[in-house]
Amino acid sequence: MTALVRLRLDISYDGSDFAGWARQPNQRTVQGVIEDALARMLRLDPPPMLTVAGRTDAGVHARGQVAHLVVPVAAYSAINGTMPRRLAGLLPPDVRVWRVSIAPEGFDARFSALSRRYVYRVCDNSFGVEPLRRHDVLWHPRPLNLGRMNEAARRLVGENDFAAYCRRREGATTIRELLRYEWARDDRDPHLALATVEADAFCHSMVRALVGALLMVGDGRREVEWPGQVLAARVRDSGVNVAPAHGLSLEEIRYPEDESLARRAQETRRVRTLNATAAAAADQPAPPGGAPLQGG
Repeated sequence: MTALVRLRLDISYDGSDFAGWARQPNQRTVQGVIEDALARMLRLDPPPMLTVAGRTDAGVHARGQVAHLVVPVAAYSAINGTMPRRLAGLLPPDVRVWRVSIAPEGFDARFSALSRRYVYRVCDNSFGVEPLRRHDVLWHPRPLNLGRMNEAARRLVGENDFAAYCRRREGATTIRELLRYEWARDDRDPHLALATVEADAFCHSMVRALVGALLMVGDGRREVEWPGQVLAARVRDSGVNVAPAHGLSLEEIRYPEDESLARRAQETRRVRTLNATAAAAADQPAPPGGAPLQGG
């Protein structure tokens, strides 16, 4: 049998010209570009398959993306220590693999993660966005009251059914634990507002829906109580505008200590429910694709 090794990749990219993370036919995707570069470098056919911590949507950026792949030991040993430099020569300038390391035992980039942290950047300067930041900052022409936005955000934190802020997928739960949601001004630019959103995992479009809801609170179009009322309804609300993708960036993936990686992966695969009794009875693997990780 061929000896195999699991590798962890730490990745960043400008999502402007990508059709998202996931490989798609006839589309330029982050996964496709990296896998093709790895295939050339490692001389593997078919290309190795990446498992990613969080699938980002088209236009969403990343500074702290993590993925893993499994490759033959012989292929890795031939270029050990030079992979990031070699990949830099094969990858386009809008994506970089900053670190390649042998993954600890039990590591799974997707299921071992404790949380994902995103930042959404908004400029409410009436003159517009600094031209050099137009690809990663949303221009919101109305002034934002961050005090109101943070008051509304506090009502969303915790374990909840975020169906009202997600695009549903067949067989997938929309229960998530929102660990942090807060807005702050950038120290260097008083017109730049930063939303930090962290959860154990995210449903499809959840982060941008949460941002879109609070922008409406911040500029006075909605009351502070409204986002919480939408959450409680557990039904997708047409009044929630999903914020554009380009203001969003995946900043960090957190993992437990090495000895807890396998246990965390096992826990994450279980079906989640808000009912404690049902949770105990649902001690079984989640259905395929049952824990969507798209935060965009």
